[in-house]
Amino acid sequence: MRRADHDLLASEPGFRLINRYIGPIMKNPALLFAAIATLAAASAFAQQTAPAAAAAQAPQPWTYKTKQLNRADFDALIANPAKVVVIDVRRPDELTSKGSFPVYLSIQIKDLEKSLDYIPRDRSIVTVSNRAHRAGAAGDLLSDKGFKVAGAIGSLDYEEQGGSVARITPPPPRPAQANAQ
Repeated sequence: MRRADHDLLASEPGFRLINRYIGPIMKNPALLFAAIATLAAASAFAQQTAPAAAAAQAPQPWTYKTKQLNRADFDALIANPAKVVVIDVRRPDELTSKGSFPVYLSIQIKDLEKSLDYIPRDRSIVTVSNRAHRAGAAGDLLSDKGFKVAGAIGSLDYEEQGGSVARITPPPPRPAQANAQ
């Protein structure tokens, strides 16, 4: 680099900042080695955690007695709506953020056992959650209580297989009402 170019570059604010902090590291071999070792360790750590993150994204094995439904299975069941009831076991915020099927009975998994009296016994039941695992657990519980469970499906899985789910828009918050006296 020519001296004139160096002087012009040195007048830039970014170069002065870099030169101020990086310059002492470049002049001291021990600091330079420490900086390189730190970057190498960070890179190695990132490479080691990448497989763990990929494993966390891998589908969990199906461990439920309830059949895990795919899109074709579910579409065949809901083709005869008089014979099936869809129970979505997710929280309300999940219904609005992830979407759901157009018609369903919403009973959160934590409330399912105490809501058994409200579930029709004359229909096959399909349980729904995001990836079907909570739905599988709900299906097993309902089967154990004597209900006829056709299977469990995840709304996200259904969508990934080409199906469409309804997006629910939550109502706007109610305006605060003043106490009229």
